[in-house]
Amino acid sequence: MKITRKVKDILAKYEADNPGTKANLARLLGHGRLGGTGRMVILPVDQGFEHGPARSFAANPPAYDPHYHYQLAIDAGLNAYAAPLGMLEAGADRFAGQIPTILKVNSSNSWATEKDQAVHGSVEDALRLGCSAIGFTLYPGSPWFNEMAEELRELIAEAKAAGLAAVVWSYPRGGDLSKAGETALDVTAYAAHLAALMGAHVIKVKLPGEHLEQSEAAQVYEAQGVAAASPAERVAHVMRCAFAGRRLVVFSGGAKRGETSVFDDARAIRDGGGNGSIIGRNTFQRPRDEALAMLDTIVQIYRDKA
Repeated sequence: MKITRKVKDILAKYEADNPGTKANLARLLGHGRLGGTGRMVILPVDQGFEHGPARSFAANPPAYDPHYHYQLAIDAGLNAYAAPLGMLEAGADRFAGQIPTILKVNSSNSWATEKDQAVHGSVEDALRLGCSAIGFTLYPGSPWFNEMAEELRELIAEAKAAGLAAVVWSYPRGGDLSKAGETALDVTAYAAHLAALMGAHVIKVKLPGEHLEQSEAAQVYEAQGVAAASPAERVAHVMRCAFAGRRLVVFSGGAKRGETSVFDDARAIRDGGGNGSIIGRNTFQRPRDEALAMLDTIVQIYRDKA
């Protein structure tokens, strides 16, 4: 594990955290081919819960096996692997100590009619499995946001007391938000800020588009001349909204799409000062060799070599 000056500087921004939590943040930042750079690429595999097994894995049948994802993340030299309880338990012994893990403790499913998530994992589970962090999805804009925020407050407090880090998927949806509004610049920046306010160590948001959803916010963006013409400028704005870059922010890869688009997104995240990518379906829905090649290019982009 590489505890570089860059990593030390990042850890110093988490002023209220205990040595255990900082050690686990250091594990996330220090592991893999991007270790020590302050940048991260994380493999998340919670899509089976969210979308069902066939929609998630039929495009690449070896991915039905939880061991496949552990090995993919390890062989690609990623910083961490995130998954729900059962997925981590299925490989926890064989892959113990080989890659930092993040226990995703809540999820929705494709039958759900409410913009809410069920909590199905615990801090105790994360400790038992040797995880470095818990992960939690928050839905700003949902009618159930307040209840989710209260669940998150309790879980973050418990995680911090146990020396674990907290990764928050902050995904606006529900309420009066339009579909375009879910990835609007003002909404995404607001979502990142909310996660930081809730005590997240690492924030996961979607890459924002040019659209501005809230009329009051749009007036401010225009009056203050907030730079937002390019993807990199929009990433930079999200980073400013995450406590002026004092909190780690990684950006979602989204649904499977062309390689060029994925690489362009990674360059925008890099150039905008983002901390990296958390990319699942764009990798594990491809054959293993293609996934490894894609992840290699993404890592090279974050190492400023592509």
